[in-house]
Amino acid sequence: MPAKALGVIDLNVDLGEGVGESARRDDALLLDVVTSANIACGYHAGDAEVMRRTCDEAVARGVTVGAHVSYRDLEGFGRRDVDVPFEQLVEELLEQIGALSTIGDASGAVVRYVKAHGALYNRSAHDREHAAAVVRAVQLAPRPLALLAAPASVLVQLAGAAGVPTFTEGFADRAYRADGTLVPRHEPHAVHGTIDACVAQAVEIVRNGQVTAEQGVRVVLAPRSLCVHGDTPHAFETAAAVRRGLLAAGIELRAFL
Repeated sequence: MPAKALGVIDLNVDLGEGVGESARRDDALLLDVVTSANIACGYHAGDAEVMRRTCDEAVARGVTVGAHVSYRDLEGFGRRDVDVPFEQLVEELLEQIGALSTIGDASGAVVRYVKAHGALYNRSAHDREHAAAVVRAVQLAPRPLALLAAPASVLVQLAGAAGVPTFTEGFADRAYRADGTLVPRHEPHAVHGTIDACVAQAVEIVRNGQVTAEQGVRVVLAPRSLCVHGDTPHAFETAAAVRRGLLAAGIELRAFL
């Protein structure tokens, strides 16, 4: 059932991606605002200590935890396309899921879902081989996991055919193309420049199940979750404003798992 009919949405954020005290402070603040946290697993950002701290803080706030997996690309922050063979990609994804799961177990944070990051997220939306690798890794994980993915993507199609529980998401802070994909980050206006624009888009997506894309085209999303990126300027202020805007619109915030 679309989120607009339920009046309920999950608010997720990518965490564990920054460096230094300011990043740690921002992550802790964001965990007071969101209902789900996608925690970097070391391939594009993060390390064991960051994962442990983020899991601890998520548990303390009752925030659902997911594994934010990527290509092995620390230098490029996981935003560079990587041609990796299917079996190798499956193993690398399992390694990331296992690393966060082990740390999460020690913190009392059960990893409940997987979300791809950056280039892997974009590529698995249309590339059947890499999407199939993500699905296979989820199937081979030690415990049952769900997927968080882009609506109408190849990843969602393959996961559904494989019987993997899948939830779709929209983005409060990113601009959309008319085909429903995100405007690439290297293009102007890919990320909304004002907090007010993020809030307006978030409310529009949940209320109407649609987003206004480039050229004014209306694209159907009807997601179960909304993402606010944690690595953008004013991330906490944006996420807090989005939360306030959704609540003011009569929308309940609740983790999708």
